[in-house]
Parts: sequence; C-alpha cells; structure tokens
Amino acid sequence: MAIGTKAGAVKLYGAPGVELTGLHKETATVTQLHFLPGQGWLLSLLDDNTLHLWEVCQKEGCSHLEETRSFGLPGRPGCSPGITRVTVVLPTSACAVACLGTEGGAVYFLTLPTLVLLEDKTLFPDEILQSVPDDYRCGKALGPVESIQEHPRDGGRLLIGYSRGLVVLWEQNTRVVQHLFLGNQQLESLAWEQSGKSIVSSHSDGGYMVWAVSGAGQRTQQPVMSTIPYGPFPCKAISKILWRTCESGNPFIIFSGGMPRASYGDRHCVSVLQGQTLATLDFTSRVIDFFTVQSSEATEGGFENPRALVVLVEEELVAIDLQTPGWPTIPAPYLAPLHSSAITCSCHVSNVPLKLWERIVSVGEQQSPRLSSAVSDGGVPKPPKWADGGCSCSPQGGLPPSLLPSLQAWPIDGGKNLAQEPTQRGLLLTGHEDGTVRFWDASGVSLKPLYKLGTASIFQTDCEHNDSLNQVGEEEWPPFRKVGCFDPYSDDPRLGVQKIALCKYTAKMVVAGTAGQVLVMELSDEKSEHAVSVATVDLLQDREGFTWKGHDRLAPRNGPLPFAPGFQPSVLVQCVPPAAVTAVTLHSEWNLVAFGTSHGFGLFDYYRRNPVLARCTLHPNDSLAMEGPLSRVKSLKKSLRQSFRRIRKSRVSGKKRLNASSPSSKVQEANAQLAEQVGPPEVEMTPVQRRIEPRSADDSLSGVVRCLYFADTFLRDAAHHGPTMWAGTNSGSVFAYALEVPSQEKFSERAVEAVLGKEIQLMHRAPVVAIAVLDGRGNPLPEPYEVSRDLAKAPDMQGSHSMLISSEEQFKVFTLPKVSAKTKFKLTAHEGCRVRKVALVSLASAGSEERLENCLACLTNLGDIHIFTVPGLRPQVHYGCIRKEDISGIASCVFTKHGQGFYLISPSEFERFSLSARNVTEPLCRLEVARLQDTSCLSNSSMVTPKLPQANGTHVPCSPEGQRSPSDSDRSPEEHLAAFSPGPIDSPNSSMENPLDTTGDITVEEVKDFLA
Repeated sequence: MAIGTKAGAVKLYGAPGVELTGLHKETATVTQLHFLPGQGWLLSLLDDNTLHLWEVCQKEGCSHLEETRSFGLPGRPGCSPGITRVTVVLPTSACAVACLGTEGGAVYFLTLPTLVLLEDKTLFPDEILQSVPDDYRCGKALGPVESIQEHPRDGGRLLIGYSRGLVVLWEQNTRVVQHLFLGNQQLESLAWEQSGKSIVSSHSDGGYMVWAVSGAGQRTQQPVMSTIPYGPFPCKAISKILWRTCESGNPFIIFSGGMPRASYGDRHCVSVLQGQTLATLDFTSRVIDFFTVQSSEATEGGFENPRALVVLVEEELVAIDLQTPGWPTIPAPYLAPLHSSAITCSCHVSNVPLKLWERIVSVGEQQSPRLSSAVSDGGVPKPPKWADGGCSCSPQGGLPPSLLPSLQAWPIDGGKNLAQEPTQRGLLLTGHEDGTVRFWDASGVSLKPLYKLGTASIFQTDCEHNDSLNQVGEEEWPPFRKVGCFDPYSDDPRLGVQKIALCKYTAKMVVAGTAGQVLVMELSDEKSEHAVSVATVDLLQDREGFTWKGHDRLAPRNGPLPFAPGFQPSVLVQCVPPAAVTAVTLHSEWNLVAFGTSHGFGLFDYYRRNPVLARCTLHPNDSLAMEGPLSRVKSLKKSLRQSFRRIRKSRVSGKKRLNASSPSSKVQEANAQLAEQVGPPEVEMTPVQRRIEPRSADDSLSGVVRCLYFADTFLRDAAHHGPTMWAGTNSGSVFAYALEVPSQEKFSERAVEAVLGKEIQLMHRAPVVAIAVLDGRGNPLPEPYEVSRDLAKAPDMQGSHSMLISSEEQFKVFTLPKVSAKTKFKLTAHEGCRVRKVALVSLASAGSEERLENCLACLTNLGDIHIFTVPGLRPQVHYGCIRKEDISGIASCVFTKHGQGFYLISPSEFERFSLSARNVTEPLCRLEVARLQDTSCLSNSSMVTPKLPQANGTHVPCSPEGQRSPSDSDRSPEEHLAAFSPGPIDSPNSSMENPLDTTGDITVEEVKDFLA
C-alpha cells in the first residue's frame, strides 16, 4: 500500500514493521500513485504535473525506496498549459507502457521504465470524434479524460471515458474504436466487470449505469441498468466506483459520494452494495481514496473475491472486512489516528515491567466486544427494501456492525520485517481534549494502540455522552454506519488532559486536567463499582483581592460509579480556583502527589486522603492569572500590557545610553570604534555574550508553576538526608520543602508534614523549566522503588549532592545543602535561543552497553537540540531537529530516558528521533520483486549521488562527507529528517546555511592539522 502526502512524501506500508519512505525533490502534493505489479516500481503524479518513477532497491540486505526518473508532459504549441495537465494515469498490466489522460482530452503514452514519450501513439480527441455520430457531437467538446481502464482479459484494449459522458473502447494496435457508449450524463469514474462483458460508470448526478460490451463496431446509447442509489432527490456525484465479482453470489459494487445533496451533502461516505444488502459507511473526514484487497491466486471462474476494503480518509485509515457478516472493521497495526481527539499532552515511560505491560494489554483487549456474543445476538444486516430507486438495511439485535470485531488478519501483509525484537518495552501516553488517555506501544517502529482510559464518566459534563449516533433505526435512510474513531469534537473543553504521571512499579497514575481536576488512579484487573473520594485544595490561601473569572470546576457525579477493568480513580483532588494544571509529579513510595497551576502548588497524601501543603505563588499584579484560558479579554489585556512595557523599557534604555559618563557606555563606545576600524583579514572578533535584561517582577502570569520534583537529598544540613519537594515558577522562583514522611508501617498513624527549607530567586527571573538533583557521583537520583527492588544502583549519599536548575535562559548547578552556585551555562546569551524542553538522558556507547554517560538534552525555541555533560555543563554537540516555525511540534516534544524523542510533525503523526548511537529505532525490511529486467541504474545522471534517508516530507540536502554530524551514520531515516528544515533548499530557512555544530568533538590532532 502506498500513500502520498501534501508535502511530497511517498510512504509504502506492508506487513507490520515493513515501511519505506521516499521524498520528492519538489515540495508538491502527491495526487496519484500507481504500482507496477511485481516490478518494484511506483509511479507518482504531483500537482505540478510531473510524473516520477520510484524503485525499490536492495542495499545491505534491506529495501529502500529511491526516485530514479521524472517526466514532464510538454505543452502543445499555441495551446494553454492546462490542455496537457494530466488527469489520469494508467500503467498497463505488462508494465511496458503508461497511459496519460489530460484536461484537453488527449491520451499520451510513455514507455516504462524509461519514461520516454511515444509521440506517434498519442490519441487526440479529433480521432475519436470521427467515429462519433453527428447527432451526438452537437459542436461540443468531449472534455477532459476522466478515466482509463485496461480490459481485464485483453491488455491491448483500453476503456477511455470523457467528462461529457462518452465512453470509448479503443484498440491500441489497430487504432480503431471498437465500441461507443453514448452517455449524456457527466462522467466521474469507470470500472470493468472481471469477465470483460460489462462496465459500470458513475456520474455527477449521484447515479451509476451498467453497460453491456458486445461485438466490434457497436454503438450503445442506453445502459442495461441505470440507478441513483440515494435518489430520487438531487444527489452529489459518485466520484469513484468499483465492481468486484464474488464466487459466493452477488458482486460487490463500492462507490464514494452519491449522498442526497440537500439532506446529507456534508457527509463523507463510502457505500458497499452486494445484492440487496447496502451499508453506507459514514466517516468523519473527507474520503481521499479506497481500494479492495483480494487474493493473488486466481480462482477457477476468475472471481475476484475481495477480502477487505481499505479506505483512506483525510484523518485516518480504515479497513473493512468484506468476508465476515456485518462487514466489521479490521484493527490497523499502524497508522492509528493519534488525534482521534486532539492531543493535549504526552508522556513516555521506558523499561516498562513485563507484569504491568501484560496487565495493560489485557484490559485493552477487554475493551473490544467479543465476536461470539455479537453474532449470537444476530448482528447480520437483514435484506433491504427497494423503494423509489433506493434501498435500506438495518442491523438486527445487539451491537451495530461498526462495533463487531473482525477475526481477519490485517490484509496488507507484503514484505518481510527484518528488525530485531525490541530489547525494552516503551509506553507512550497521550492526553486528549475529550478527557481520554491513550496508551501506545512505542517499542517498535509504529505506534500500536493498547488501551484507552476515559475520565469523562466521573463528571457531570455539559453534553452527556450519547451512543445513539451509532444505532441505526429500522427505517432510517440512508443506512448510515459510523466508521473510524476520529472524533474532533469534545463534549466539554474542561475535560482536556493537561498532565500525566505514571509509576510503572505500582501501577498508579495521576491525570490532571483543564479545570483543576487531579485524578489519582490505580490499575485494577476486575471491574468495580465504588464512589470516588473528593478533596478540595485552596491554592489562594484566602488571599484578598483576587477573583476567579474563568470557567467553573467540573461537578463530580455522586454515589458509587461503575468502572471497567483498567485504571480506576480512587481520589479526585480539585484545585481552587479551577485553573488548568500546569505541573504534576507522583511519588508512589511516599504516597504523595504534587500539582501546580497558575496560582500555586499543592501537595496531597492520597493514602490518608488529605492535603499536606498549599502555597500561593501569585504576585500582587498577577491579574491575568485570574481570568483563565477561556477569557476573551485576556489576550487583549496581555498584548496592550506588553506593548506599553516595551515602550517604557525602550525609553529607559534610551536615557541610559545618553549617560556618557558611565563606565559601561565608554566600553560600548570603544567597542563600536573598534568594530568600525578595518583590520587585517585574518583577525576575527571573538563572540560576545548577548546582554540579557532581567525580567520585571510584575510580569503577568509570574506565579505559574512550571515544574515539580521529589528527591531524597540533603536540604537542612550535610549530615542528614530526607524526602524533599521542589517547585519552580514562571518568575524564576524555586521553593524547596523538607518532608516528614512516616515509614510504611506507620502511614495510617502519622500524617506527612512539609516545612519550607529554601526559597531561591534566580537573578534573571526566567521561568524554571526543570529541576533535578544529582548524587555524589553526578548521576540522577533513581525513581521510586527502583533501588528497593534492585532495579537500579543506590545513589551515592556520601559525597555532596548537586541541584540542577534549568530555566528558559540558562542552566545552573548549585551545591546542596548550602545552595551555592557551582557552575552555569548561559544558553540564551551564547546562542540567542530559549529553552523549551529539557531531560536527563542516559546515552550508551555503540560498542559497549556497559559504558553509559548521563547528559542533559535540551530543545530550544529554534528547534535545535543541545547536549551537555552533567554536572559540568560542557556543550557536547547540537543538532537541528524541528523547524523553528513549527511551534506546536516544539511544544509537543518529549524525551525518553535513553536518548530518543517524539514530537508531532502534524496533528496526527509523531516523529521519532534519536540522540544515541546505540538506541535507534528504524524500519528494516525487505520486499521481494520479480523484476523482468535489471533497472538498478535508471537514474538520469551517470554519476548517482548517494541520497540520505528521507521521510515525512522533510527535505534533506546532500552534504559532503566531511560535514556530516558525528552520529549521522547511526541515525534512522526519521532522525535524518528531524535534523533539517522541510523548506526548499534555496529558502531563507534552509539548513544548508546552518551546518551542524560539532564543538564538543574537536581533537588535538584536528587542531594541529588546522594550524599546519
């Protein structure tokens, strides 16, 4: 299966794990894709009217997709360029010629695989019109070529359909019109019946016609059958139609469109008709294309016997099982719609224990209804009633057909996956706008859905969930059936999940939302019915002068609630005011959860179910924090306030510049004079740090809590260590609390206590992005239960600990418990960028797994990734990863603990990249082709430049070998992609002008060579 994208990428999918990706040099939309059966070739048509030939090549035992040739149809003298715009592409079954239909009505022929135009074979409309009766011509043009289909039994005959409605059976060798079908309705699509005795045509009025193909020299004016399935009222066009024969009985007629224009003109449907049974598959996004999958082995009667229908819609890929009664959906092993509801946050869990993994998989499987119960309830559609040119059907009994599971394996199973089994289990959790959390298997190349957790049922929402949309009434017409899981609409925006935390050893999870709700959940293998405890934490602490103007809190449901097997809530902590949760962290060994909003942070003991701490972080001028994210005046007030602040700052800085007696102004004047002097060419000015102005203390939203962190470290003195909690805010404040946590035996007897130990204010007041504590050896502290369960080395408690604070502008390491500055790196001053995401990652050597190095990975607002040593903060290397214009991609990035990362390249697709030479996840597969001739050197150029791997619509310029980054050879195609801008090579944002920095890997020998 091949899929083309708007960005010019071509992606091939086969069996799970089989995935090939290619990229056109032009950033043009792929409009058509056509396989050349058995040859390993693929034709692509772009919207710039160019045709490209792709070849599946074998390198080092693995298959790769490479573009070998391209072709542009030349214009006709004296005619507009649109005349030769290609509308239809048909590679013949012999794979020797490709037929091109055009807007002007001409049909051109190209040789394959050389893509040479056969000018003497061109078929112009004038030649066809000579065989058309005079009364049919009426001085009207035939219009564009809408469809070209090869005769299923005779490759020398072509069926050509024109927009006006004329269909011609053309003999290529003798150049004779064998049969004319004189249709008068605008044509949209054509299809052959397998025996070649009939054809079916679809039209703009929402109908289709069946025509009989008889002997040569015949003219047919009337079809055998003509029907408008969803008539008699005006209907939309049927854009594509297929006719598939079936050995067991009536053929399948499958078409897209044709809906009643007035009533259902906005529906996106594909209809499946077999005899008297009709199903109208209703999708939530536009239908792009569809095809059927049938067995490659020919049956005795030449029947096609389709196994499955695969539909590509704008937001997802859906496969329908045509062999199981009810035509259920086949779960897809890849290309699952991540954004079935908009993704609002994500979280990655590495090295998931096998026991937890199996439990999650088990509860995920229980979410799917069983086939046996569905079939026993009579889930087979009953025959419809024909009336007024239409038909209807309705499922009888329990579940609708869209919910019936399919027993059929994934029908697209080509190729062989050569990748080794993942050495560890990785879990990607995505929070969504509708209050769901989805669990994905991120161990391999593609994300596989495991389990879906819903939180909406706990609350009384504005729009109660209604499943009646999936039920089909007895007499409903058309017989719609909801298909697919893409649902962009949310019942209540307050349900949106903002933060997720999961303990992989105790199966406890925290889900925090937009309306200040914090849910503490635990995995259960059995269904239960219980009440959810509710606790309220006031983060304002009765501070006067602040009134919340945002949305209301979500009202929880009262009484016992039923919960299916899976993660079940035990406690609901409600923040007051109900602002969106901005940070959350969980320590299951201490039974504590910490959460923060734009007003402050709180600490909750979920074992005793009582709050431990609440701290307000609001500044007296923080009025914007009280308006909430849904306030209409917030953006206007913010923009006005920022504008006046810029004017005020510019005036102040201007006055300061006028003071020429100050030492700083004299230094600046001297620097300016030096810069204006013309010096010798070999003298270079050393880079000067940019001056970073400290932020004002009254900046809006300065009280937003950006990060929370638990650590067992030294806070009160250097002799005693204990539990601590750290919080960082938007104004550069860091709060450290010493916690008195009782032993596990006394949890029920004693309450947890929190005492403020330190309060740090960063001088530059930049938002604190992350906090981490390093042990005496400079290693990050282990997770809860890792040491007690012998899963990690115990931290060094003999040497002095260090605290790493990452702000948006710099990294700083402090010693503990004195909190004295040890070292720092001013990223904004050196690079002119700001920190967006940071993580401590463990990078393993490619040669030895025992050799590990802990580093700090940082993603900036320019889309670059920087690597620093810890605790020394020495820059190692930095790569371009995400386009700086891709703000949503940068905001969605999440690092893994072993040097990989994910970010959204579109609302529906995660890109994976790797910073580790050892830990790389990439598709390794092989496609076997039975090519008739050797075409390994089909490129237009005699000297073929090796192409870097490409994927996902990102252009990768070929760079000299000496300019490649140190780990290029170890990076997967996705990682090569992530390093460059998807703009054209000559664009101002091209990464050709931004070579990768390798400052951390200069050797003494390289310096000597340079000086020599």
